[in-house]
Amino acid sequence: MIHHLTGFIIGLCGGFFGALVGLGGGIVMIPLMIMLVKFTQHKAHGTSLVAVVFTGLVGAGAYFSYGTVDWKVAVLLAVTATVTARFGALFAHSLPEKKLKMSFGVFLVFVAILLLGKGYIFQASFHVNQLARIIVFLATGTVTGFVSGMMGVGGGTIMIPPMVILAHMPQQMAQGTSLLAMVPVGIIGAYTHYTLGNVETKIAPGLVIGAVVGGYLGGTVANLLPEFYLKLIFSAVLIWMGIRFIRSGR
Repeated sequence: MIHHLTGFIIGLCGGFFGALVGLGGGIVMIPLMIMLVKFTQHKAHGTSLVAVVFTGLVGAGAYFSYGTVDWKVAVLLAVTATVTARFGALFAHSLPEKKLKMSFGVFLVFVAILLLGKGYIFQASFHVNQLARIIVFLATGTVTGFVSGMMGVGGGTIMIPPMVILAHMPQQMAQGTSLLAMVPVGIIGAYTHYTLGNVETKIAPGLVIGAVVGGYLGGTVANLLPEFYLKLIFSAVLIWMGIRFIRSGR
């Protein structure tokens, strides 16, 4: 029972903040699983991907109800991402625990900088034609899939900037589309981690239910309220967590 309750709380936090800023929620769930449930880094990465699938699905549904999802772009992103997600998961499994912790810490700080920079450093505009847009989406999906499988996250932090900068997508449209693209990517990554023994089935049911509830709430709030202050606080927490992981990795 305690596993289900803990999983629900972790999934709720990850689903809410993940859907709020267009991410899968793994960047919240992984640190919480390590701190609260004492999971190994590998098991936290694999288990979080199971919840990421549902965060993406429900979060995208909330964005879709507001007309802020482009399913054609989501398909393009997913085409290449589903291929590379497996390789990312296999690479993560091959890394020693300390190296994976340090890599995840650097990733958290990177995510925080991107979140703070969206709307400021990403205001530059580039003119691209339709073919170039397609190439951008396919290339973005390739990188995103690998990062998603390796880090146990949805990969929205990799998808969103190119969509906003190069493809001129509105911020909320980019976030909703990235959530939808995460679903097949998360499935591939989660299955690969499961075959490697990196998914904890005891906590997964509560984690998924929490992610569903949190994903819907986060996706709804993202379309109703300005996200600046929450994003600022969230980024500060990410930087703090990232520094802790980098230090523990050393």
